[in-house]
Amino acid sequence: MKSDSHFKTAEIIILSFAHFVHDIYSSFLSPLLPLLIKKLSLSLAEAGSLAAIIQIPALLNPLIGMIADRMSLRLFVIMAPTLTAVPMSLIGLAPSYGVLALLLFTTGISVALFHVPAPVIIARLSGNRTGTGMSLFMTGGELARTLGPVIAVGAVSLMGLEGFWPVMVAGIAASLMLYFLFGKADIDFHQDESATSLAATARDMRHVLVPLALILIARSFMQASMTAFLPTFINEQGGSLWLGGIGLAMFEAAGVAGVLTAGWLSDWIGRRRMLLISLATSPPGVLAFVMSASSDPGTTASHIQASVALLVTGFMLLSTTPVMLAMVQEHAKKSPAAANGIYMMTAFLARSSVVVLIGFIGDHLGLESVYFLSSALGVLAVPLVARLPGSMSRKSGH
Repeated sequence: MKSDSHFKTAEIIILSFAHFVHDIYSSFLSPLLPLLIKKLSLSLAEAGSLAAIIQIPALLNPLIGMIADRMSLRLFVIMAPTLTAVPMSLIGLAPSYGVLALLLFTTGISVALFHVPAPVIIARLSGNRTGTGMSLFMTGGELARTLGPVIAVGAVSLMGLEGFWPVMVAGIAASLMLYFLFGKADIDFHQDESATSLAATARDMRHVLVPLALILIARSFMQASMTAFLPTFINEQGGSLWLGGIGLAMFEAAGVAGVLTAGWLSDWIGRRRMLLISLATSPPGVLAFVMSASSDPGTTASHIQASVALLVTGFMLLSTTPVMLAMVQEHAKKSPAAANGIYMMTAFLARSSVVVLIGFIGDHLGLESVYFLSSALGVLAVPLVARLPGSMSRKSGH
């Protein structure tokens, strides 16, 4: 384990900034979808499939991780901001559904090529402060999800749907920045002799990945209800679409603060303790929000109570990501990228399937019932923390 002196602050901040730039482009689809539907005369089914198409390459995450453990993928990390920026900046020029789908699928591959190896590089640059490094890195992604839609709409408002393609220049600039920083740096993590197969990695890591997978499923119910369906729920309670957007922005902004804080804090108090605090606090937060929003909707008191609940829940619920990433890297000694790929694929499958399930439940029972159910299922994640192995912390070492 490296010492604190090996925490390379400048390199970590630059890679985190590149994460921010990269993920801004991958967040373009949702805010621009209404314009694309109108331009290409897409059906709702075709429009809905576009979000799935950009996510499909996530199924390749374990394979990408296995390759990364055997050869250097630093070039892909360096090129990813460009490889994502170019197709996402061209979606307004797509003449048909097929071309648009191809651009999004290409983007999905680039997203996978960046997000699997990059956290491993962060772990290598962080010394024994892995949680702090992951917090900084994930903050870039959270900020991108918060600001990306605003940037996309602003660019299209100024230049038009077919004319906003020059925004790709920021992604190209990010790749150049990474090249000058990491092009010849000693950050390789591939281990030709010791890297194991995917099956062996999954078997060696099952004591970490199995409880994490179950935690991800339980957490996904809360996360999906508080993100994908939050504006719709607020609108059902009598709030405007504008108020729903403000609520979602508040939740995501609190998540940025949580992501930035939790990994650093877990370096001091331990990964399991930090996860326990976050996961134990989130279900009451979801419950407090739905009760505040449902009782006397439209009053100042209910707005204040619901806003406080949103902020607390966003901070706690979204803060778990850097802690879990750090835990995976600490226990994946032989094939860190493959382990990260398996974890990320698991997170994708949990998130995607739960969103569909929640939508189905909401159609039959209503969104208010979904929030109560999500809060109850979220409690199931708390005892699962005890099944995780102890992890390193700076002060306690356990």
